[in-house]
Amino acid sequence: MKKLLSLIRIATVVTITGIVAMNLSCSSGKKVKKDKNALSGEISVSGAFALYPLAVKWADEFKKLNPSVRIDISAGGAGKGITDVLSGVVDIGMVSRELDTSEQKKGALGFAVAKDAVIPVINEKNPQLSILQKKGLTKKTALNIWINEKTTLHVYTRSDACGAAETFAKWMGKKQEDLKGTAIYGDPGLADAVRKDILGIGYNNLGYVYDEKSRKPNPGIAVVPLDINGNGIVDANENFYQTKDGVIKAIADGRYPSPPARDLYMVTKGKPQKPEVVAFIKFILTKGQKLNQPSGYIRMPEGKCKKLLKLI
Repeated sequence: MKKLLSLIRIATVVTITGIVAMNLSCSSGKKVKKDKNALSGEISVSGAFALYPLAVKWADEFKKLNPSVRIDISAGGAGKGITDVLSGVVDIGMVSRELDTSEQKKGALGFAVAKDAVIPVINEKNPQLSILQKKGLTKKTALNIWINEKTTLHVYTRSDACGAAETFAKWMGKKQEDLKGTAIYGDPGLADAVRKDILGIGYNNLGYVYDEKSRKPNPGIAVVPLDINGNGIVDANENFYQTKDGVIKAIADGRYPSPPARDLYMVTKGKPQKPEVVAFIKFILTKGQKLNQPSGYIRMPEGKCKKLLKLI
């Protein structure tokens, strides 16, 4: 009898333990249940080298808030960005120039998300460097270098359809196809070509001219200041190229002209439909703007961001 009672007690304990374990399991399952409203999916982005570094930082921060969203970003020039987005290859094209009428007619919808500038650069050991830094680069001198080829310098330009070349040419009243010189693909490639050629001169987006940590020009490269008023000398208010932050401030307060300063765009084909794409663009125009200046870009005015948000 005692053995029978002991067996009954053991069976009862096992049964209760099993029920408790099952309930705990169910309760645990509820805690890890996925949020039906959580974002997921993929976002593909391609285009301008100018916007690439900042776009990567936006993506990293966005993914912290939305870990189930995958974002693929590639640089290949503004021309590739606009072509890819209009053909449906990517969700967003990065474009570092104004959209033209033909692109807008095809459905290109641009969201201005940051501002930077194209900067003339020269090899830091160039024998004419000190003269150029004192006198500066006027539009007339730039035309002789990149258009008329009246120079002893080794001139470099971009081979890919890009906002940097288009914007730099626009400052001279020309188009990218008018620029002469050895054609080099991409921002990194052009900077490297100038760095390796003692007589080299070219132009780069701001983010490829200055070192991110030191905020000074990258080794091997020196900046050619613009003689904005054309008086043959770089005046005190035109001399702000020593650090990246100095240039950023000059762009923000209008001392560095536009062009070659310009807005940078995230472009979609028509009004974006994918929830994850809509959320990413909204993030860029709101919380993401805080990343602009630390990354070396100018943030967009709050009023302009609010107007753009209404387009989504």
